[in-house]
Amino acid sequence: MPSEEPASAPVPEPPRRLLRDVAYEALLAAIVSGELAPGAKLSDVELAARLGLSRAPVRDALARLATERLVVSKPQSYTRVAPLVAEEIRGALAVVGAMHTLAVREALPRLKSDHLARMRTANTEFVRAVEAGDIATAIAADDAFHAVPVAASGNQPLADTVARYTPLLRRLEHQRFSGTAARASAARHEALIAACEAGDADRAAEISYEIWAELE
Repeated sequence: MPSEEPASAPVPEPPRRLLRDVAYEALLAAIVSGELAPGAKLSDVELAARLGLSRAPVRDALARLATERLVVSKPQSYTRVAPLVAEEIRGALAVVGAMHTLAVREALPRLKSDHLARMRTANTEFVRAVEAGDIATAIAADDAFHAVPVAASGNQPLADTVARYTPLLRRLEHQRFSGTAARASAARHEALIAACEAGDADRAAEISYEIWAELE
């Protein structure tokens, strides 16, 4: 008798996205792009209708954006898109830049060829997105690039700090990646990869610092 072929394993379904995450991502994108401008009033009723969601996930998203200082609110009074406060942004930029520079130093001894390949792939996607004017994809590709040394560093407090303060810099990133300065970022990425490949921790840290300093 012919042998029975083993049954193929079922393909797992992708995890369902929580509605509060859907609302958060949509509102973050609108704030970062300027569609929801600094000072714009935010109504959970109007936003829920706009996004096709109930008010609960929208309120959750607004609360998260408030913790990230992209939304300001006063109970029973108003909820607005936060203004661009130069001092706050400079502080966040200093912290995030320092964390990424430290991540590169700590990650460098652990970086393997597959890490560098992921960084190159992310930078290629970054360049493609910038040339197409797809700023949201450019920001996502930039995140993917910098996430490699952050993850490789194995430093969870560092990763948590980056995640906490990066949202405050999104509007700066959007402005930079919308212009010709984005090409300089791509060149810096390539230089950082080369320094990591050469095992030059000082040069890699210097380039990482320059990448974030250029956002200001």
